[in-house]
Amino acid sequence: MTQGLQPVMVHPSLPVFVLLFSCTLWGLTWLPLKGFAQVGLSGPLLAMLTYGTAGLVGLPWLLRQRPIWRKEGLLLLLIALVGGWGNTAFVSAMVLGDVVRSMLLFYIAPVWSVLGGRWILGEQISLRRSLAVMMSLLGAFGVVGGAAAFATPPSFADVMAISAGMGFAGNNILARKAQSIPLTSKVVAVLLGCGLTAIPMIGVLSAFANQPMLWPNLQPSTVVGLLLFSLLWLGLVTATWQWSVTHLEAGRSGVISIAELVVSVLSATLIGQERLEWAEFLGGALITLAAILEATDSQPLKKQEPA
Repeated sequence: MTQGLQPVMVHPSLPVFVLLFSCTLWGLTWLPLKGFAQVGLSGPLLAMLTYGTAGLVGLPWLLRQRPIWRKEGLLLLLIALVGGWGNTAFVSAMVLGDVVRSMLLFYIAPVWSVLGGRWILGEQISLRRSLAVMMSLLGAFGVVGGAAAFATPPSFADVMAISAGMGFAGNNILARKAQSIPLTSKVVAVLLGCGLTAIPMIGVLSAFANQPMLWPNLQPSTVVGLLLFSLLWLGLVTATWQWSVTHLEAGRSGVISIAELVVSVLSATLIGQERLEWAEFLGGALITLAAILEATDSQPLKKQEPA
């Protein structure tokens, strides 16, 4: 007699270690990105070649699941564009700006998650989340230099870092809305969307950041490195992230995910020899505390009742 398959038991600590591993890889992603930039690859071009390649590899799975998401095709396209922009802007910020500053500005994403959840999904904002929003904004104010920031406009890298956080937050909100779309389809769509949004972004960089639209003469070793980064690094970090967060409570995974910010800041200061000024340190502390407040809010995300 054939017995039914027993569910696989997962040790409670395993998802924690897997998520920490994923966060470490995410936090160190700036290293290969900076390396590729040194051979002449701009941020958008780099995003197109890496994330876009990974998306093309996953395209057969996306097409195979088309009968499931076909009725939600417009929503999936929106996920691709918003999430793709988040990745493209993130890579551009890492390539153009300081890693520490860009990561801190990127991590005010809880602001956009809370506000977007209220406006798009009708979720109520608790007092705890309101405090997290205010702390994030105050922290970002310190990171960009406080009152001195009004004397000069933010850099292009600053704008990219902030808009990357908006893109990631928007992608998370849309993903929550698209419950009927398989996870694999969402991931592949975002990767493909990154390749698509990178194309016009190359022209934007040429116009506003003095980055000429040149295709560098890539050496074979660089091409191999791009393929390894795209298919192995990005594939591994995405798979471990998605697996771990599906086995952890949302609040717990949110707190653990802050390890990405810690790894980025520490590695950039120790390896990249970047400096962390006091204003940036205090602002980063506020942003980190805000992320913890948001991640550990146990209040259910209730929708606002219509008037």
